[in-house]
Amino acid sequence: MASNGTVGHACSSPMKATSNGVFQGDNPLHFALPLAILQICMVLIVTRGLAFLLRPLRQPRVVAEILGGILLGPSALGRNKTYLQAIFPPRSVTVLDTLANLGLMFFLFLSGLELDPKSLRRTGKQALGIALAGISLPFALGMGTSFVLQKTVAKGVNGTSFLVFMGVSLSITAFPVLARILAELKLLTTDIGRMAMSAAAVNDVAAWILLALAIALSGSNLSPLVPLWVFLSGCAFVFCLILVIPPIFKWMGQRCHVGEAVDEIYICATLASVLATGFVTDAIGIHAMFGAFIVGVLVPKDGPFAVALVDRVEDLVSSLFLPLYFTSSGLKTNVATIQGLQSWGILALVIFTACFGKIFGTALVSRICKLPLREALALGFLMNSKGLVELIVLNIGRDRKVLNEQTFAIMVLMALFTTFMTTPLVLAVYKRDNRVDDGDYKHKTIERENPDTELRILACFHSSRNIPSIINLLEASRGTEKRERLCVYALHLMELSERSSAILMVHKARRNGLPFWNKSQRSDSDHVIVAFEAFCQLSQVSVRPMTSISSLTDMHEDICTTAKKKRAAIIILPFHKHQRLDGSLETTRTDFRLVNRKVLKHAPCSVGIFIDRGLGGNTHVSASNVSYFITVLFFGGCDDREALAYGVRMAEHPGIRLTIICFSVEPGTIGEIVRVDTDESSSAKLVSADEEFLSLVKQKVSKDSSVKYEEKFVRSAAETIAVVRDLSRCNLFLVGRTPESEVALALKGKRECPELGPVGDLLTSPVLSTTASVLVVQQHCKMVPADSTSKMVEEFPAEVL
Repeated sequence: MASNGTVGHACSSPMKATSNGVFQGDNPLHFALPLAILQICMVLIVTRGLAFLLRPLRQPRVVAEILGGILLGPSALGRNKTYLQAIFPPRSVTVLDTLANLGLMFFLFLSGLELDPKSLRRTGKQALGIALAGISLPFALGMGTSFVLQKTVAKGVNGTSFLVFMGVSLSITAFPVLARILAELKLLTTDIGRMAMSAAAVNDVAAWILLALAIALSGSNLSPLVPLWVFLSGCAFVFCLILVIPPIFKWMGQRCHVGEAVDEIYICATLASVLATGFVTDAIGIHAMFGAFIVGVLVPKDGPFAVALVDRVEDLVSSLFLPLYFTSSGLKTNVATIQGLQSWGILALVIFTACFGKIFGTALVSRICKLPLREALALGFLMNSKGLVELIVLNIGRDRKVLNEQTFAIMVLMALFTTFMTTPLVLAVYKRDNRVDDGDYKHKTIERENPDTELRILACFHSSRNIPSIINLLEASRGTEKRERLCVYALHLMELSERSSAILMVHKARRNGLPFWNKSQRSDSDHVIVAFEAFCQLSQVSVRPMTSISSLTDMHEDICTTAKKKRAAIIILPFHKHQRLDGSLETTRTDFRLVNRKVLKHAPCSVGIFIDRGLGGNTHVSASNVSYFITVLFFGGCDDREALAYGVRMAEHPGIRLTIICFSVEPGTIGEIVRVDTDESSSAKLVSADEEFLSLVKQKVSKDSSVKYEEKFVRSAAETIAVVRDLSRCNLFLVGRTPESEVALALKGKRECPELGPVGDLLTSPVLSTTASVLVVQQHCKMVPADSTSKMVEEFPAEVL
């Protein structure tokens, strides 16, 4: 017996770090490092795969990570004991938990950075009342439910600690998860979004205080004074941090400037302070994560320092280490322990209690505050979302023997269910009204009866590299002072992600609304705002920078909705390719190409795709220094008329020379460009509209020496390309997306970018070597169906390319 005991003890000895390799007879799975690497890889594959599958359901990534942990644990794959002993043996749990908690500390530091204490001071009475109702009623119901659990599935637990843990777990609202759900549903800048974020911030702070109290009560001690000492010591330590941390980090922030790299010593000092405070709070007896969270809350949010901290830390922590925490929780969750009618009844009771407390309490106070019923219910569903903090509470409760295995599994499933139900229920009861009264939205195109009316442009950009050329393009669009003003809305398109930096932008959006910047709230730290403000002052053009934060799948909705609300005449989108140093175009993100295509399909006004080849260089060119040669290639059709109308307006700028090239088929051409058999009435109307518009343009520019009008008769696509090649030294081409003539259709070949049309695709292809930027224009409501070109027959001579 002694021998067997010795052998059993030897088998549970600590694992060595690294192996000597399989060729020397070592199994890598018996060593800590290779086993940890395999575990991390499996966690990433499973959680990312589930996140991809749940993306159509618009679920936050935390749902996939909780599910992934459960699947990898004894509830699913862990039923196979061979797998569990090989991949997640008991000896590896300590290493896995250590890595998971280390990642948790830094993630909670990032969560603290997301929480702005200043916003709590600005919380209104309504949001404060909703937050208190969303905490107190679920907390009371949780304590009531704890008595039922103590008599059934949780017998023999510490009554006081169990009561507090149940109350805390049912009253929590996951602030980071809620922020992402609101951004995903386009509710951030609505009244309900602002109310939910303010209430969730208050709820989050209250939950951490209650959790600290629960941890203090859960210690395995004999003296009742120990929890009191733990709680008082924690409060004293937090008070000391409030006095010390903000001045130090403010001093660091003053030495960090926009556009400059943050000194490595400041990053190192911050990370060391996170670890040091974690050590102190763990020594006090609370938990190491509390110190990390408090440091994050106390770091000043203004300036580039907080953003630099997020950029340095979040990818490694959020993508690599944090999923390990969910896996660690999943390994402790065994759904199989929920057996029998009684256990499943307890699960249903816990879910009902959690949902009823949050939803009913929040909705009741919201109705008292005179919110509509649908908004009150939606607010209740939003406040009912759980997340990482819920799992933290449950894991601490299980580690401290407050929650047994069955109770832990019930509570994890409750957290998963309440988080999963949030998005579909909010969508079911509350639909954001994006309808805009079109009564006074008359000018949806640049071509109009009275060209002297105000022109409104929605200019979109993804990054700062787009800004100089966009501003120079807008400068060229000013026209003359005789016209009514040019009004520009500059929309910064930001992708919503699981990164904490996106949530920092969410805070900015929530504080300022849409637009997120105005003259009364100047921010010299934002170089984007500074660039547009300088253009606004120098050019006397009304410019309003805005920011859109959304996922790429529905970013086009923000663009189209903003264009409709602002009554824009044209949306200017950046092309998905950027110019390299050798002059060629390279694709940076194909996702932006899909956004452009969706905007072309759903836009409420005209659309222009801007292929930037450095129009005006890398800086804003002042009005007095503008000297551009702009060429309009006119083949016929509504899109070409829109491009020509834009070019005529640009020609009014004193620094611009405009060349209009009108292409026609040379009479008698046979074989190379074939006449198209179309409906005679529609063809006649098209020709009539083009001729009428061209005659007006000729009449208008006849006395303008800065405008040159030429007609080109061509017999083949090769001749068309030769003419365009001769014009390639200009600064900007203006072309229509769907030209309606045999000449343009003869250019139709294997298009790399169909969204640019045949002419735009030619101007961006290697066939035509040019340094000119290109603006491809599509006119609103007069678009040619995509399949109309299939009815047109054209021949391509072999010598064209």
